[in-house]
Amino acid sequence: MRSTDVAFEKIETESAWKGSEVDYRAEMMHRFTADEVAEVDAALKACGERDIPEITTATFPLPGLGPTMKRLRDGLLDGRGVLLMRGFPRDRYTADEMARVYIGLGAHLGRPLAQSWQGQLLGSVIDISDVVEKVRGYNAGGGQHFHIDGSACDIVSLMCLRAAKSGGASRIVSVAALYNWFVEHRPDLLQVLMRGYYHRNHEMDAQHSLQPPQSAGRIPVFAIRDGRISCVIDTGCLRYAVHFGGVTLTPEEVEAYDVLQAQARSEEFFLDMNFEAGDIQFLNNRAVMHGRTDYEDHDDVERRRHLLRLWLHVPDWPARPDDQIFMTLGDCHHWARRRTPFMDMPTEYLARLTAEQEERRRRQTVLPRLAPSQRYRSAGDWQPEAQPASAG
Repeated sequence: MRSTDVAFEKIETESAWKGSEVDYRAEMMHRFTADEVAEVDAALKACGERDIPEITTATFPLPGLGPTMKRLRDGLLDGRGVLLMRGFPRDRYTADEMARVYIGLGAHLGRPLAQSWQGQLLGSVIDISDVVEKVRGYNAGGGQHFHIDGSACDIVSLMCLRAAKSGGASRIVSVAALYNWFVEHRPDLLQVLMRGYYHRNHEMDAQHSLQPPQSAGRIPVFAIRDGRISCVIDTGCLRYAVHFGGVTLTPEEVEAYDVLQAQARSEEFFLDMNFEAGDIQFLNNRAVMHGRTDYEDHDDVERRRHLLRLWLHVPDWPARPDDQIFMTLGDCHHWARRRTPFMDMPTEYLARLTAEQEERRRRQTVLPRLAPSQRYRSAGDWQPEAQPASAG
C-alpha cells in the first residue's frame, strides 16, 4: 500500500457487488409475465404510431406494470443499480413496435434525453464504421473500455433488437466495488481519481453545445454524497482533452486510469450479460460502469448486432455533485431541437444506412471497420503526439 494523507472508508451497501459473486438471473432480472406482456401490448395499441416525444406515461398506460417499474427504479438508485428485463416476445413485433414498447417502458422510469448534437432520443448501437465516416464508439465494432455515459443521464438503457453473430456481451462493473478496492489497495491512486481529469467534448457535440468544449477544471471520477457513490469516466472525453485541449497527464494520472480499467476487466469484478433478442437492460449511470466484449458480426448492415439506447433523466433522483457535471441537461435540450420527427426510429434508420452501404459497395468506397478500444492500450498512448481520433 502506498502512503496517503487521506483516510477513505469503504462503501458497505448493495451497490458494492462483485461480478464473480452475483447471479444476475436471480438477483438483477425481471422476467415478464403473460399478464405484463398483454398489458404492454394493449399500451402499444393505445400508443399507435406516435413519435418518441409523444410517448409518455399517459399515452403508454401501464396500470399494473407501471408501479412495478417504479419499484424497480428504486432498486436502480439504492440497490444493485442493474436491471435486466427478459421474456418480451421480440418475434411478434416489428422493429418500430419494439422501439415504442421500449420507449413506453422507459417513460415509466424517466424522461428521454438527446444523446448527441444530432438530437436523437433513441440511439442505435450498431457498427456502421464501414459506411459512415468519423463514428463514435457505439457506432463502431469490437469491445469497449469501461465508461459512464454523459453526466446528464441518470439511467442508461439498452434494448436488444438483434444479437451479434457471436460475442458482444454487455460487460458491467460496480463503481462502489472498484472504489473499495482502491481504498484497500491503492489509496494513493484513489486520491488521483477523486481529483479527476479534464474532459473535452467530442468534435461535433462541442460545436453544438451551450458549454465550452473543455471543462474548466478536473472532474472527479468518484464522488460520494449522502452515502451514494457517483462516477464520471469517458475515455473519449479524456483523450480529446489530451489530443486537442493542451492537457498533459501526469504519470500518476496515467497509472490511475490504467489500474481502474485493469481492475474493472478482472474476473473478480466484471459481470457479463449475454443479450437475447427483446432483452432490456437498465443501469444506474452513476454507479455502474459499462462496456462490451468483442464480437463477430455480419456483413450486411440490416443483419448486424443492433441495440437501441435510451438516456433517461430521473427528476426525482438527487442531483449529481456539481463538480461532476460536464454534459448538462441544457445541452441535451439544446441538441433535441435538431431532431426531426421519426429520424431515430429503427426502420427508417436502417433503411437509410442500407442504402448508403449499397452505394458504397457500388462505388467501391467501403471504409475499413473500426474497433477504437483496440487502438489505445493505455492512457499513456494518448500523449506522445496529437493523433486523429474518431469523432462524430
